[in-house]
Amino acid sequence: MAAYYNEHTVLWLNGSFVKASEAKMDLYSQSLHYGYSVFEGIRSYRTVNSETKIFKEAEHFDRLKNSAAALNMPYHWDTRELIAVTYEVLKKNNLQDAYIRPVVYAPANMSFVENKESFIVIEAWEMQPFLGDKLLKVMTSSFQRPNPRGFKIHAKAGGHYVNSILASQEAKTAGYDEALLTDMNDFVAEGPGANLFYEKDGKLVTPALGNILPGITRATVLEICEESGIEVEEKQFTVEELKQADAAFYCGTAAEVIGWESLDDYKFPLKWKDSVSRKIQLAYKNLVTEKPIAIMEAIQ
Repeated sequence: MAAYYNEHTVLWLNGSFVKASEAKMDLYSQSLHYGYSVFEGIRSYRTVNSETKIFKEAEHFDRLKNSAAALNMPYHWDTRELIAVTYEVLKKNNLQDAYIRPVVYAPANMSFVENKESFIVIEAWEMQPFLGDKLLKVMTSSFQRPNPRGFKIHAKAGGHYVNSILASQEAKTAGYDEALLTDMNDFVAEGPGANLFYEKDGKLVTPALGNILPGITRATVLEICEESGIEVEEKQFTVEELKQADAAFYCGTAAEVIGWESLDDYKFPLKWKDSVSRKIQLAYKNLVTEKPIAIMEAIQ
């Protein structure tokens, strides 16, 4: 069986808890044939009080609903209901530090008319940080993010991630840890599954919304910066500007906050341990595990 489940794993499928090994879906689903689905990536943590806490659960399930609406997918689930179900999935699988994947998928439909129904599954498994815990060697990809006029780019849609897979595979085949994608105007956009920030003279800069997924972890980093008085600018910038930075990092639910060692042939000069970015990383970890330390203390 896959590393994500075994014969004891339980998931929630269309209102029922079932064994993952026995779950079924229609092989004529529009989601399988055309990538017509939406999903979320959510993390739960064992807090310092040994409790299980899903981080920003309402924001994630609200975004799932908004993604479905953007793609004209029928959606009738309540956020509070889905949160309660997810805690039960964690409990049934004896998980605390976990990655949670809800997926809304389509019925059998080989045409392009709107569906009258949707289905849902919520799965969970143990997963280390998606990009590891060492500084990343990043490569500027030959692939670009999709044009927002061609897709609902703010939706977390399954089909969008073919682009991410191709970019990430290209980078890893070339000997790098991850890719960096630009938008159709050659401005820096995001990673295959994460937003990015760069640091220059103690200030952070991140791509403006419009051609990127508005990440929940990205929003959390902005909140940390606001609370701690760290200046942040959201703007368009080029790869060449990024290569003048002191430090940089990716952030996302799966990746959490992970620093970069280099971009192409440029090695970031500021030692990671001395950077504001590293302090953001520590503050984020304290936040998700509910460590009783003020963000300002973590930053200082």
